[in-house]
Amino acid sequence: MKAGSAPRRALLLANPKARNGGFSLDAVRDILGRGGITPVEPPGEADCTAVIKRHADACDLVILGGGDGTLNAAAPALVETGLPLGILPLGTANDLARSLAIPLDPLAAAELITTAEAQPADLGWVNGHYYFNVASIGFSAELAGDLTAESKKKWGTLGYAIAAVRVLRRVRPFTVTIEHDGTTEKVVTIQASVGNGRHYGGGMTVEEGASVDDGKLDFYSLEVAHWWRLIALLPALRRGTHGQSDDVRAFKTTEIRLTTRRPRPVNTDGELTTHTPAHFKVVPKAVRIYAPAPAERPSAAGGSRLLSL
Repeated sequence: MKAGSAPRRALLLANPKARNGGFSLDAVRDILGRGGITPVEPPGEADCTAVIKRHADACDLVILGGGDGTLNAAAPALVETGLPLGILPLGTANDLARSLAIPLDPLAAAELITTAEAQPADLGWVNGHYYFNVASIGFSAELAGDLTAESKKKWGTLGYAIAAVRVLRRVRPFTVTIEHDGTTEKVVTIQASVGNGRHYGGGMTVEEGASVDDGKLDFYSLEVAHWWRLIALLPALRRGTHGQSDDVRAFKTTEIRLTTRRPRPVNTDGELTTHTPAHFKVVPKAVRIYAPAPAERPSAAGGSRLLSL
């Protein structure tokens, strides 16, 4: 515990269905206790949003053990209660943790929660749904529909690549109308993505300079004529430099609308939560997360690996 800091109570919730959901929390409890944090662990309930709201008045912070889907589900309650968030990365990709340079080792992450200051972070918003990392239509949405919890648990991040190969064989271009900053464009694409954070899809990079606290959304559209061109773009997609390609339309904005001829599912942080027409906007400094200060984060937090789109 930092000198002069008062003891704190933390609502500690772990998703048992996360890839590493069976991780023993005993050592985490010890670390938190030594850091002046008392864990509060109510009996397991499926709806973490309801649990957070119910215990908000009795706790000083929320600690969530799970992956990006777990964090996504908790976002509405974090916004409503204003409680700061501590992350124990127990998921498959842990992209938000990577974006914030939070250690991927749960014990190191727990130690960080006891010493770090809560940093402001933006949220993306689409049709009433919050997201931390990225929202997409097209290829990534189809990938999210194919990627089962069982495959992620069995194969880890390799599961993204296995599912991507299956989806790639059937992906077809579609037309989307893009409205932003007073302009309207109609393009043919295989994927349109609106990023809030830096990493997504198990280590891919939305844009090389993106951050989760810059008050901006990073849009890109993959306007490739042939699927093999998508393969050629993978190294750039990992680095976040794909916006320099002639096949990719990319820009920063704070609000955007995407419309398609027929409704298409929207993937937010790996979950299909809504569909087009889709209205996106950034919600600056919507939540606070225990993480290294922005100046202490490396330019590519945690690095990236070739996993998926």
